[in-house]
Amino acid sequence: MGSTTDRIKGAANEVAGKAKQAAGDITDNNRLKAEGAGQEAKGKVQQSVGKAKDAVKKTIDKL
Repeated sequence: MGSTTDRIKGAANEVAGKAKQAAGDITDNNRLKAEGAGQEAKGKVQQSVGKAKDAVKKTIDKL
């Protein structure tokens, strides 16, 4: 997966996770809140991976 794809999927997972958490808050559904928190965390990791790939690519391009 490319760095851009990682970043896009990461952002989508963060947004979806936040929405699930909000829905869980509204409905008082702890399972949905937990799923949302997990999905948001996954999104943050995906974005970090995308940023790391960009950094590696820039370093390699400089060589």
